[in-house]
Amino acid sequence: MAESVVRALYGKSSSLNLSSKKVKDVPKCVSRLTNLSVLLLNNNSISSLPAELLSLQHVSLHLNTLNLQHLSVLDNKLEEVPAELGHLAKLSEINLTSNNLSLLPQQLCQCKDLTKLHLARNKLTSLPELTLNTMNNFFRCLIKTQILKPALHFPQGIRALEKLQVLDVAGNKLSMFPVEFHLLSLKELYCEGNRFVHCKPVPSVQDEEVLTLKELAARFVLREDRNRSSLIHRILPHYPYLTALLASGSCCALCQEPFLTTWLECVHFINLRKDMKMRSLQTIPVRALLCSYKCFNTDGHCYYGVVTR
Repeated sequence: MAESVVRALYGKSSSLNLSSKKVKDVPKCVSRLTNLSVLLLNNNSISSLPAELLSLQHVSLHLNTLNLQHLSVLDNKLEEVPAELGHLAKLSEINLTSNNLSLLPQQLCQCKDLTKLHLARNKLTSLPELTLNTMNNFFRCLIKTQILKPALHFPQGIRALEKLQVLDVAGNKLSMFPVEFHLLSLKELYCEGNRFVHCKPVPSVQDEEVLTLKELAARFVLREDRNRSSLIHRILPHYPYLTALLASGSCCALCQEPFLTTWLECVHFINLRKDMKMRSLQTIPVRALLCSYKCFNTDGHCYYGVVTR
């Protein structure tokens, strides 16, 4: 292994293959391979990606000599992905298949050039929410003629990966995809062997809807901020703390009205061929958020409440 690294170092190689080398730790000197664009670490016993590997981005930022495009850590014992991986902006393919990952860092969604993301055969169950603050969410999850299994979410920020074409999350424990997932321009999706929500008719009980003063005020400010000529829109930039707080808000899937921290957790079912122009006939559950029971109780929509047990 050391010989391979030295040979790549002196040869100013753009690729390094350390697959099946019984590697437990990535060599520190890898950070000196400033021309590296492909790094293969498949079929080893690597349990973590070291700071030395991440320092490659430091070189890229300051010397503009590194453009790591393909990172493969297939079939290892990786338990977590460092958040700094998201700083490797030139990555076009990441292969994390067959590891022990239970979550991904939200920073991964900063890899805007990413076209292929392989996450099959891990332990992904709950992933970080990137766009919404779930604090003070007091709504009880409801049912609309159907009951669904507990929702475990893919990160919302995956919508930022506009170039993503291939996503492989087969063999995990996901139960639904994130809000607006069906708007991605995917060409291939592999999601077999997950624990997706399913439908089962049950009666539901609706709680009285009482919004907090904070939520009511936030919704008013968010609505006013949409109007560029409003006083609130003009003065809001002078209150950075408030601006940061409101940045975690979202809008209702039905009425498009804004909300901050209180919503109804819902799901709708997307046909891959009809709605995402893929070849597959499979139907997948996609998360949706509604702002109120008023919207939830309107007729003609395709959203179903989510219950956890």
